[in-house]
Amino acid sequence: MKTKAVRLYGENDLRLEEFELPEIKDDEILAHIISDTLCMSSYKAAIQGAKHKRVPDNVAKNPVIIGHELCGEIVKVGTKWQNKFKAGVKFTIQPNLNYKGSLDAPGYSYNYIGGNATYIILPHEIMELDCLLEYNGDAFYFGSLAESMSCIIGAYHASYHTTPGVYVHKMGIIEGGNCAYLGAAGPMGLGAIDYTIHCGRKPKKVVVVDIDQSRLDRAASVLTVDEAKNNGVELIYLNTSGHEKPEKAVLDLTDNKGFDDVFVYAPVKELVETGNKILGRDGCLNFFAGPSNPEFSAEFNFYNAHYLSTHIVGTSGGNTDDIRESLEMMGSGKINPSIMITHVGGLDSAIETTLNLPNIRAGKMLIYTNIKMPLTAINNFGELGKTNKIFAELDRIVKSNNGLWCYEAEKYLLNNTESI
Repeated sequence: MKTKAVRLYGENDLRLEEFELPEIKDDEILAHIISDTLCMSSYKAAIQGAKHKRVPDNVAKNPVIIGHELCGEIVKVGTKWQNKFKAGVKFTIQPNLNYKGSLDAPGYSYNYIGGNATYIILPHEIMELDCLLEYNGDAFYFGSLAESMSCIIGAYHASYHTTPGVYVHKMGIIEGGNCAYLGAAGPMGLGAIDYTIHCGRKPKKVVVVDIDQSRLDRAASVLTVDEAKNNGVELIYLNTSGHEKPEKAVLDLTDNKGFDDVFVYAPVKELVETGNKILGRDGCLNFFAGPSNPEFSAEFNFYNAHYLSTHIVGTSGGNTDDIRESLEMMGSGKINPSIMITHVGGLDSAIETTLNLPNIRAGKMLIYTNIKMPLTAINNFGELGKTNKIFAELDRIVKSNNGLWCYEAEKYLLNNTESI
């Protein structure tokens, strides 16, 4: 079977190609991908090529398919898995395999599996590690966003606190405490706010800090202060761009007691150091943002680490249980990751978008892999709809859904757009 896919050959070398997939083995599964959301991790792999820890050294001769936030349908099941998986079932995957200690992962390391493709082959290790997850929802893009949400959930669970007098760590954020999200008006920050408001373990206060007022305004419009209050959380949006000492502006919101949990959502030295300065006793700084610079560093107050038990943790991705939690919360309507989506495009737009992700000041980029469509901001549907009936209808649909991408929009797009 032929597939079309975006493949990585080296540094800044991505190519959209059509090629033949081999017949699946008895321990493999053939699948049809419908959607993939783009991740900064793919950008890092694309600009680093073989220098990236997950990309093979011989990628120039054996290119890999990029993308790991995928959702699709099973097409054909090898004999080994036919008692567990059936054709026609929707699925997503946990890409952080850690198979036998290897860093290899879909979207970085494999020739025949990645999210930016029409058809793929799932290798045996995905099923063996229970990383092939059935998805029972209607909208494919929700399945794609499950991996992004799992990263947020994983960070939430990975934060920890100490127990006075004994060497026992308590995992998770402080329930009923103070929590700060720095650089958090982007897509992952929005997902984190949504999860924090609606999960079972909530802080009492959440302060969302950013320096982009337009992004803060959008965040406040889709995740309102009233919604948070109704769920027992005091939510504060704060723009620190005009403050000479941003840490003071943030600390003032806690009467200078400091924060139990601080999450940093942008790899900016000053932001990390601000996070360190606002920690209270036993405060945990979670460095969520993954830097592309391997020499990235920031100052940390070790006096407070010694006397106030402040500490730091970093997370990269979630585990399978985190994805299951995200799928359950989406399925039950507790969270709505649609708030993360700001742009939609076809597979033909994936290369340019991936290589320009840092320059696009927006949310998640949603790619439908079987259609042709330039990457388009949802906010531009109305203007484009003046001369294009497809965009006119999409604009009508999303406006009836509080300006958010939705299942109805996905269904209309897939039924009315040119195939790739």
